[in-house]
Amino acid sequence: MTALLLAGALLAATAADYRAEIERWRAEREAGLKADDGWLTLVGLHWLKPGANSFGSARENAIVLPAGAPAVAGRLEHRAGKTTVSLAKGVDARIAGAPADGRELGLGGGGRGPDVLELGSLSMFVIRRGDRYALRARDKQSPTRRAFTGLQWFAVDPAYRVLARFVPHAALTRIPIPNVIGIVTPMKTPGKVVFELRGKRLTLEPVFESDDAKELFYIFKDETARKETYGAGRFLYSGLPKDGKLILDFNKAYSPPCAYTDYATCPLPPKQNVLDVRIEAGERFSGH
Repeated sequence: MTALLLAGALLAATAADYRAEIERWRAEREAGLKADDGWLTLVGLHWLKPGANSFGSARENAIVLPAGAPAVAGRLEHRAGKTTVSLAKGVDARIAGAPADGRELGLGGGGRGPDVLELGSLSMFVIRRGDRYALRARDKQSPTRRAFTGLQWFAVDPAYRVLARFVPHAALTRIPIPNVIGIVTPMKTPGKVVFELRGKRLTLEPVFESDDAKELFYIFKDETARKETYGAGRFLYSGLPKDGKLILDFNKAYSPPCAYTDYATCPLPPKQNVLDVRIEAGERFSGH
């Protein structure tokens, strides 16, 4: 009897530790979303055209910034994939603390983030999607951030932490990943992940987000979408396989940025990652 009680206590302790781990992860997820550089601060996504792109709060600008910015702040000269700042007289905007006039807004790379143009409470930087470039704008006082009331989750359920089998592709494989703005990007996939959930044998095909990725990225959709989870699907990460196995923990599945802002360019699930099963785990969606 003593041995049985001890075993039960150990199982309870393990379950409590697991629940605490998931709750910490979820708190970090929400904190990141609400951070000064989180998705809730986005206030604009402006596609750049070749040549001059005027920017400021006046409606006549090619890039219309929120109220509070100068009516005419200047222009962004976009040519051959490079974007240079030209400020209007008297406008003080900076990149890394130095005056921004005449400087390039670089995309970053190699572990370095993009150059950020600071203008009052706004911070702006250039992103590339396919062969298109856009100016993304953040504001720490964004209406979305101020109105946010917090994330909602399914109850933590260890049954949704599953051991999966990794089946590698025989050769380098890329799969087309569409996004919400209609761009399709071929992304590297190392293989397929096979697992069982709710009595069904299921398969997901993860991708690498970058050439030096140290984890697998899953873009998937299940039958909870639209009513209980975000309609376009959810994201999940796992570690790399070891000895042909890996852990999928759907308690850490979460909504893409597009669930919370109109200014993201989220990838969508490929058809092979649309699952005919309800995954009642991870982040719910309440229509923010």
